[in-house]
Amino acid sequence: MSYVEVPGAKVPIRMWADPASVEEAAMRQLQNVATLPWVEGLAVMPDVHFGKGATVGSVIAMRGAVCPAAVGVDIGCGMSAVKTSLTANDLPGDLSRLRSRIEQVIPVGRGMHDDPVEPGRFHGMATAGWDDFWGRFEGIAETVKFRHERASKQMGTLGSGNHMIEFCLDAEGVVWLMLHSGSRNIGKELAEHHIGVAQKLSHNQGLVDRDLAVFVSDTPQMAAYRNDLFWAQEYARNNRAIMMALFKDVVRKEFKKAKPTFEQEISCHHNYVAEERYDGVDLLVTRKGAIRAGSGDYGIIPGSMGTSSYIVKGLGNEKAFNSASHGAGRRMSRGAAKRRFTVKDLEEQTRGVECRKDSGVLDEIPAAYKPIEQVMEHQRDLVEVVAKLKQVVCVKG
Repeated sequence: MSYVEVPGAKVPIRMWADPASVEEAAMRQLQNVATLPWVEGLAVMPDVHFGKGATVGSVIAMRGAVCPAAVGVDIGCGMSAVKTSLTANDLPGDLSRLRSRIEQVIPVGRGMHDDPVEPGRFHGMATAGWDDFWGRFEGIAETVKFRHERASKQMGTLGSGNHMIEFCLDAEGVVWLMLHSGSRNIGKELAEHHIGVAQKLSHNQGLVDRDLAVFVSDTPQMAAYRNDLFWAQEYARNNRAIMMALFKDVVRKEFKKAKPTFEQEISCHHNYVAEERYDGVDLLVTRKGAIRAGSGDYGIIPGSMGTSSYIVKGLGNEKAFNSASHGAGRRMSRGAAKRRFTVKDLEEQTRGVECRKDSGVLDEIPAAYKPIEQVMEHQRDLVEVVAKLKQVVCVKG
């Protein structure tokens, strides 16, 4: 489908979703964003749903302003994937050992490594800029400085919720490695600090929603947020890179006889801010649950722990600010999913996938998400599909 335009107070809301299918609370959030004095455009992706701070699946373009709550607390959260030389024929009948090995090597939940993982230990991994990255930690908000050790030990860890590590097969039976994570606790604490600062600024006192408090250009608060935001986005990308290197090591050891090789990694944020130019105007584009899908940009759109995921290439649709959905999108809250479904339902919906099948991940049951095929159908003018993947192993925190 192409987009549907819904009137908004300052800008129209372009929706790659049926407005009638979007819950009232999410539509109210979108209408609130459209009232902001700084907003220049708002695009809504087909995985749209209510979110904390701002709607998940929204792309907010502002001139000279950025809303930290719209970026969210998992700054730089995103996906990485890599195609391998392995095929379905290389896999053992029982994949439980592979899952166990991944869980042993990559800490999940609130876990961290005993010692920081040094990128220099991985063959072929770029280490240039690593010292500079950690050196810039001294320039971030004072309130989180005491987290240095924890941040260094959480580099290369998964987290929980919808974060995952997957071993997948494409339609030709080729193995792909895929993972989803962000800036861990350090990103969360930086985000919470700056959201608190923004909400106290005088220019934000009359907003319809205090969660939409912004920083504006040429102020010390904006400069501080941009510094910390871009550092946290880099942390998230490095976190995924370290995890993928660890994941590759596991695969090399488990499939030693097959001597697996790996193609170039695809990596994309889906909770972040980028400086972009549209119609000759410099804008700050916040993608909250959306990926960049500029012409030729590779991206990853996951389903759930029991459904397909997609490797895509952007079509460069400027009406959507060169964006696409970040996944299937939830159709019910975590609490609602836990109340509605049972562990038996989870077992049924993840049949054929080596994964956790217990009450601790019941809120991640596939039925709690929108049908990924339907989401993909709604964005045919935003991306083209390069590969369709189905997981055979899924690790959750």
